[in-house]
Amino acid sequence: MTKISVAAEIRTTTSERGVFRYGSDTIHYDVIRKSKPSDASKRTARKVVIKVHPDQRVVATVPFDATEEAIQQAMLKRARWIWQNIDEFAKQKDTVLPKRYVSGETQFYLGRRYVLKVISDAEQVPNVKLSRGKLNVTLKQKIGNGVDDNLMKVRPLIDRWYKEKAKAIFHERLAELLPKTSWVTGIPSFRVMTMKKQWGSCSPKGNLMLNPHLVKASKECIDYVILHELCHIAEHNHSDRFWRLLTQIMPNWKEVKAKLDDMAEMYLNE
Repeated sequence: MTKISVAAEIRTTTSERGVFRYGSDTIHYDVIRKSKPSDASKRTARKVVIKVHPDQRVVATVPFDATEEAIQQAMLKRARWIWQNIDEFAKQKDTVLPKRYVSGETQFYLGRRYVLKVISDAEQVPNVKLSRGKLNVTLKQKIGNGVDDNLMKVRPLIDRWYKEKAKAIFHERLAELLPKTSWVTGIPSFRVMTMKKQWGSCSPKGNLMLNPHLVKASKECIDYVILHELCHIAEHNHSDRFWRLLTQIMPNWKEVKAKLDDMAEMYLNE
C-alpha cells in the first residue's frame, strides 16, 4: 500500500539539500526549485526565498535554474538571520499545546483559522457551525470547569463535523481533479479515516483512504494529496516515473507540499 507519511516528511521537503557553517554550527537546508514556465515569454522571480520552519527545518525556494553557488551565496548572506530563527524555535519546546476544546482556541478549516466558541443553549440541538470567523459549538447543557468535560462533549461534535465536511470536500475535489488523470478509469472509491502519520494512501486496487484532518488545509494542499494518491494508481512506487507524472499534472507540487508540511503539526493537533 502506498501512502503519504506525515511525520517523516515534516523534516525533509526535497531530496536536494545544502549545508553551510555559521560559527561552530553546521546548518542544513532543503532546496525547492520553482517549476520551469511552459511559456518561454513568462518570467519567473529570480529571488531565493528562505524560510525557517517551527521544526527548525530551513527551506530555500529558488528559481528552476539557480546554481548551487548562487543558492549558497544567498544562504550565507542571510546566515545570521537563519541561525537566530533556528535558535528561537529551539527554545520553544512546546510550541503546540494539546487542544482543550475551550472557547478562544484556534481551529482550522480549508486553510483558514477560526476561533472556537462554545455555547450553552438548552433549546438547541447540539451542532457545529461556521459564522463570522468563529467555529460555534452549541451544547444543550453547560460545560463544567474541568477540561475533561470539554474533551468528552465538545471534541466528539467537532470531530464529526470535520469528517462530514471532509467527505463533501474530498468528493468535490476528486471530481474536479479526475479529468487531469487520464490513466484513471471510472471514479475511485475512497473512505475517510483518521490517521496520525498519514495524509492519505492508495491500495493496490486503487482505493483511496484520506485523513479527515486534511480538510483543515487549503484546497490546493488537499488537491496535492489526492493527486499524489491518484498517481499511485498508475505507479505504485515512488519511482522517477511517479514523480514525472505528478509534476506533469501539478508542476508546483513541491511548493504546495512544503506549505502542508509546515502546518502539519497544527492541523494534526488534537
